[in-house]
Parts: sequence; structure tokens; C-alpha cells
Amino acid sequence: MRNKNGWVLLLLMLAGVVIGGFVGDLTSGIAWLSWLNKGQSFGFDTPLVVNLGILVLTFGIHIKITMAGIIGVAAALITYRFI
Repeated sequence: MRNKNGWVLLLLMLAGVVIGGFVGDLTSGIAWLSWLNKGQSFGFDTPLVVNLGILVLTFGIHIKITMAGIIGVAAALITYRFI
């Protein structure tokens, strides 16, 4: 088995999540494909704000996992396996 680069896997998985999310948003208005946009969201409802006087830092994260995103990650893993 040849040595594979972990950065390629990370980039493929990120691309799978982004493309899957895009496909999920596009298909949300189509009745028989609306299940692709079903999922769960989690993260901070309001961001954490740190005011240091001259510098204000804002921290926040929001993650939405959808069926299309999961399919996108699976496609990325399959693609990585054949590279």
C-alpha cells in the first residue's frame, strides 16, 4: 500500500461537506429531494465576545450536519480510496 497524504484527505472531505451542503440547499425546494437538507445544527446561539479595551475578539461556531453533507463526505472518502 502506498503512502497517502493526509492533507489530500482533509481537502477532499472539506470539499465533500461544502458541495453536499450546496446540493442540500439547492434541493430543499424540491419535494422528493427535500430529505437531503434534513439534519441537525449545533453550536453557539450567541457568540462569545471578549472586550480587551483596544481589541474586541468574537468567537463563535455553528455546524449543520445534513444528509447531503454526509453523502458528500462518503463520496470524498471513496474518491480518496481510489487516488
